[in-house]
Amino acid sequence: MPEAMLEDNEGNSVSTSELLGQPLVINFWFSTCRPCKKELPAFAAVHADLGGRIRFVGVNPLDTPEFNEPFARERGAGYELLRDLTDDLTSKVGIVYFPVTLFVNSDGIIVRQTGVLDEAELRSYAAELIG
Repeated sequence: MPEAMLEDNEGNSVSTSELLGQPLVINFWFSTCRPCKKELPAFAAVHADLGGRIRFVGVNPLDTPEFNEPFARERGAGYELLRDLTDDLTSKVGIVYFPVTLFVNSDGIIVRQTGVLDEAELRSYAAELIG
């Protein structure tokens, strides 16, 4: 997992190294991305079931905190939301289209990178991550 700086919705800096230490699912999304909108409820459902064993993080490169937070919460996302306003992580990972999801093991190794996911695929990949 590359070292990069993100920002929470209160404007605090968060390093990607602070996210590591347990299995991690990072979903890159933004509000006007139709496939992103469609998959948010699946992430909410899987997080509700597995959130105690896997850390879920949504990373948004475009939306303001005033829009990002309510938009995600209205679709059930109760997990951590961060922003990548400088495209630091987005560019280091090589993301050129959205949505993208990274599955990162507890050692900080990206073991899978996907595009659009449905709930069954997300559950399967998350289960693999847990082992």
